[in-house]
Amino acid sequence: MRIGIEAQRIFRKKKHGMDMVALALIRNLQQLDTENEYFIFVNDTEDTSAIQETDNFKIIPLAPALYPIWEQRNLAKAVKTYQLDLLHCTSNTAPVSCSIPLLITLHDIIYLEKINLKEGTWYQRLGNIYRRWNVPKVVNKAAMIFTVSNYEQKRIVQHFGMNDNDVQVIYNGVAGHFKVEEPNKQEAIRLKYNLPQSFILFLGNTDPKKNLKGVLKSLAILEKNKVEYPDIVMPDFGKEVLETMLNEIMAPQLISKIHLTGYIPNEDLPAIYSQAKIFLYPSLRESFGLPILEAMACGCPVITSDTSSMPEVAGDAAIIIDPFDPSAISGAIEKLLSEEDTRNKLINKGFKRPPLFDYKKGALDTLSAYQKTYAKK
Repeated sequence: MRIGIEAQRIFRKKKHGMDMVALALIRNLQQLDTENEYFIFVNDTEDTSAIQETDNFKIIPLAPALYPIWEQRNLAKAVKTYQLDLLHCTSNTAPVSCSIPLLITLHDIIYLEKINLKEGTWYQRLGNIYRRWNVPKVVNKAAMIFTVSNYEQKRIVQHFGMNDNDVQVIYNGVAGHFKVEEPNKQEAIRLKYNLPQSFILFLGNTDPKKNLKGVLKSLAILEKNKVEYPDIVMPDFGKEVLETMLNEIMAPQLISKIHLTGYIPNEDLPAIYSQAKIFLYPSLRESFGLPILEAMACGCPVITSDTSSMPEVAGDAAIIIDPFDPSAISGAIEKLLSEEDTRNKLINKGFKRPPLFDYKKGALDTLSAYQKTYAKK
């Protein structure tokens, strides 16, 4: 087979969830399959060390363009140029005009459930508009839909009126470098980012679903109740955004408790998880929630939400709260800071969760789907 994989963003420096999942899939397929030919279509070339070509895996940079143009024109043209048998698009969307069997990883359909053009950055809003236009068109043409949790599978099946077997669940996994780091590495990374000696970690961004405002409100409750808590480490957004939000909730004084790091590369995260007192992940809606497992693998106790996929991923190894209730978040923080026994139990349970989610198994299941689709062709 000649298999195309859309992996447009895997070479950008600031990688996020879908980029890391695509990278893990390709790396595992390289180990598993030496027979079929793969063509990995990429755009940004800032971090070319992310993955290397092998005899049957060729990296194909397509002409840079805005994502919709790159996908609808450049990627669609590459399907014919490279005479592909299958195309796997890994990030929700796909070319509307595709003459070969199309497989799509549909991470979520949040943008189809609701869209608010007043929330998030312009980049996030435009991305949601594009997905809202594209996904209903390509889903009906796809030979196979993959998604990342049982929760999301039910949402997709319900929304599009599909059968359960039309949407295959392939869980995300935890990369092998997520483990408790050695003390020397922890200290080196702490100094690199000028982190406080003790801190709580929140990896959300300005996307409303990440619940930054709810986290800030929970900190304001801790302040009001005179609860002592460590500084909060928050990467990936600017001070002006934070100050605006703190003013909105009438808690500008909290700025002194918040440490902004900027983007943290994936390779530095284990050392940060390993020394965080708590990992906060009270998102409003997720299709999976990979950071939950990453934190657990590094021995960091987790607070996460009772919504969407997060209970499915966390199991009984986290404190599960209502993310719409800031007092529930603050109560969970206070509990983990004051109850050492609860903290240790969650850490021990947390180590057992990541092995249940395996990228290698996911790659095997994906390869099997490729083979079945090609056989039908």
